[in-house]
This record gives sequence, structure tokens and C-alpha cells, in this order.
Amino acid sequence: MNRRIFLRGLGGACVAAPFLGSILDRSVMAQPATQPKRLIVMFTPYGCITTRWFPKKSHGPLTAADLQSTTLKHLAPHADKLLMPRGIRAMNEWTATLARGQGNDPHTQVVGSYFTCQPVTPNSDDPFSFDSATKFNAKPTGPSLDHVIARQLSPQGTPLLLNTAGQNESPQSAISYSAAETPFRGLNASQVFSSLTGIFEPGEPTSPDTYAAMRGKSVLDIVKDDLQRLERFDMSRADKQKLASWKELIHSTGNGVASAQCNTALATALGATQENINLWSTPTSTDRQTRRISDTLDGADLCSNLAVLAAACNANPVIFLKYPGNYVFSGLGVNHESASLSRRLDNAGMTGTCVPGAIDMLLTIDDYYARKFAHLVEQLSRIEEGDGTLLDSCAAVWFQDVSDGCARNLNNLPIIQAGSAGGYFKTGWAVNVEDGSPDLTTGNSEFTCSEGTSNQVDAISQETGTDPSLANAPINKYFCSLMNALGVKAGADGFPAPGGSGPVTHFGMYDRTEDFIGGGVNPPIIHDPGEFTALKANS
Repeated sequence: MNRRIFLRGLGGACVAAPFLGSILDRSVMAQPATQPKRLIVMFTPYGCITTRWFPKKSHGPLTAADLQSTTLKHLAPHADKLLMPRGIRAMNEWTATLARGQGNDPHTQVVGSYFTCQPVTPNSDDPFSFDSATKFNAKPTGPSLDHVIARQLSPQGTPLLLNTAGQNESPQSAISYSAAETPFRGLNASQVFSSLTGIFEPGEPTSPDTYAAMRGKSVLDIVKDDLQRLERFDMSRADKQKLASWKELIHSTGNGVASAQCNTALATALGATQENINLWSTPTSTDRQTRRISDTLDGADLCSNLAVLAAACNANPVIFLKYPGNYVFSGLGVNHESASLSRRLDNAGMTGTCVPGAIDMLLTIDDYYARKFAHLVEQLSRIEEGDGTLLDSCAAVWFQDVSDGCARNLNNLPIIQAGSAGGYFKTGWAVNVEDGSPDLTTGNSEFTCSEGTSNQVDAISQETGTDPSLANAPINKYFCSLMNALGVKAGADGFPAPGGSGPVTHFGMYDRTEDFIGGGVNPPIIHDPGEFTALKANS
């Protein structure tokens, strides 16, 4: 017997043999195949004009009418598939007085801690220092959410991170860390396309059997030829029974359930063609995000469609779409760099005179992001899967790094989710996870630089943010909800752990933003473990 047959055929039978005795005397009942669950994250920098983004209703059934007057109006057709978690705070907020986090930088520590819930190192206690190590190069002390999930669920143990503008990341914008102080370099659209088209083209480096399983072909089908050869071997009756039982076990439990539409036709329908990828990759001095790729797609849409294709093929259940920082959306008629504009200024300062039309330009960018998320949701909803659609099997979440971009406050975060992750989450709802009140504030984003207000910016005072006493439920709990929905397991301590068996109740190092001050309290502590049960479908 050659090595290939042993590893793929007899090896599997031998591995299963210790368990076969318990099933030989009873029938193996085939269980209905369940659809794989996926997490698709769209992450955008610099927050939004919260007064226009949030609907007035912060708790209760969410309708299309609730969204029509807001930035989220493009999602109105999908209102029954949406979940808006309200009242959530992210960790490690920068303040001038070190009131709610470290003193490194309003960008570096916020993005570093966002998906890790870990402090950054080296620590700074001087909020206005320009030390290169602490302000520009500090990194979190643990891995980010995408890697924690991928270690248990992804084929290679790594997530799919797609940088939509193809830019390299620095610690002031990076959100993905494979380990402490270890940034994860994502892929651009061309690289993702190359990896996915290997599913359809034989001879690519990745194993055809692996792709076959991703596409929904059962393990039994993959090793069919080897099993038939194995069955022709002269073996005892007992061994034949073991082999037959192993085949039945694999048949009933080993079926892949990726979309049957995972093929070249779907890729073409999504615009994931070499021609479009070449257009996206062509060097340009213009805005790559908004540049037209086809009559129906711009550069960002093409990246979203690649994420949809990866989800449909179940190539990776953890997909992050990262929008760029310090970007000029010239294609939208916005010629100010986005980070400065979020401050309502034309420079990197924190005080000064409002840029004329700053609020309108920011609303234009907010509207663009909302249209991109609506496009992602629409494409997911068009692909049938199981008894529903691909969207129903996903939790597609639009996260923003802060609430208001000028105040850079982390409470009252704008988060919108589409899809129930296979029925785990309730949809068609806004849920105030903090206290269930229906009238949570929408913030103060138009406190300045809007008609009838002052034209002077004071970002240090955070006057455009939300009262820090409001909307402070820890984002850690939402991350626990997402992990439990996907099937991530925890060890006895409640932290995610490969080989674990219980639900996830703990994530990160701290769940109170004040605990990050000075680089973190000792010992680390999660004060409020568990998930947000109010977000579950049966709540």
C-alpha cells in the first residue's frame, strides 16, 4: 500500500477504530446537515456623524421606516435581517487627562485594543508625547478576535483579512494581530482572487481535496477511490465491519455543506474575474475605493464580492474587510484627508477652525460606507443556501473604530449586524444591551461646525462625543456572543481555547476601559463575563 492510500484510507480507519465498538451494535443515525456559519466584518476608521447615523429608536423592533431618515437608509430593504446592538463601549479610550485609557495616541491605542481588548506596549502616560515608540509603534499584548476564532475554525488557522485599498498597515491603523505585538499582514484584492480561483482551477498549490471539502463534497467522496482499493485487500471479517462502520460514520457526519453555487459561474456573476482584478490592480493616482471597475462595481464593491465568494465557498469562516485610514475620497468630491477631516480640520491637530462644509463631507463618506455595507448584505442575500440564503448563515458586522470622529470617544459605538448566524441572533431589532431603554442618545456630533454652531473645534474636550456615563456595556461581551454563535469553544476558565468544550464567557485582558490606564491593572480581570443574552434569538 502506498503512503497516500495509508494516510487517506487505512489511516482514517485506524484512527476511528477505537470508537467503532461503541457504534457497531447500533445504527448510526444521519443528522441533517447544518450550514457552516461565517463572520464577515467590515471595519471603517474615524467614526461617523452619530446624530445622523443612529435611528431614534434604540430598543425595539427595527423597521425600514426607522432607517429612512438616517445614514443607514440604504439598508432599509433588509431591516428584518438587521440587528443593531446599542449601548456598547470599546476599550482603551485616549483622553487628555488619562481618564479612560492609556496615553499613547488617539489612533494607535484605540485600533490596537479594539479587537484584542488588550493594552498596547510600550505604555505612555504622556498623552501629548511624540515619542516614536509609544505614539506610533506601540502594539497590543495579545491576539485579535479574528485570529482567536480562526485558530479553532479556519482551515489554516488564520483569518482572511482583505485590505480594500491594498495599503500596508501601521500600528496607527492595524487591527489584526496573530499574537502579542505581531501584526498580521492582510491580502489585497488580487491576492485574494488568486487564492480563490484555485478552487476552480486544478493544479494550484492548495490541495484539490481540501478545496473539494470546502465546496461541499463529502469526505467519503474524496477518498472513494482509495476506499474501493482498500476494500479489495484481504482482511478479516472484523476489519471489514470496522471499515464499513467507518464509512457509515463519515457518510453521516462528514458531509461538507458549502454552497453548491461555489463555482466559476458564481465568481463571474460577482464580478470576480481576471479582467476586473486587473483593473483594480492598475496603478492609479486616483481614489481606488470609488474608481469604477464596471457599470455596477467600484473598487470597494469588488473587494466585498470577493468576501462573498470566499464565504459561499466556505474558504474561510472568518473574513475581515479593512477600509483604509488617512484616505482621500477624491472620487466622492472630498479632497481632504479623512483622519484630519474627521476632526473637522485640514490638519492633524486637535483644535482650530472648522473646514468649510466639514459636516457635509463627513456625511458623504458615511453615506458611502453605508452603501458599501448595503451592497455586501445584498450580495449575501442573493445566494441560496440550505433553507435560506448565505446571509442567514452569516453574521456580517460593520464596526467603526470610534463613535464620533472628532471626540474619538468609544462609548455609544455605531455597530450594525446583518444575518442571524444560522438563527443564533435575533434580527429585525435594535437592542440596547445596557439597560433596554428605547431613547438612548445619538450623541453630539453636530455640536460644532454645523449651521448655527461655533466654527471652532476643540477635540481635546470631546464636546462632540457622547456623555461618558452612557452606553458603556463592554464590547468584550459582544465578541463572546459572536464566538458562541460560530461555535468557538472555551476552556474551563471561559476564555477561548482550542480543544475546549464550554461556551466563551471571557475575552481579552480587561473589560473596563479605565483598567487600561498606565498600561493595565494587575492582575488582569474581566468584571462582567458572559455574552449579551439579549441579542439571542430566544431572548
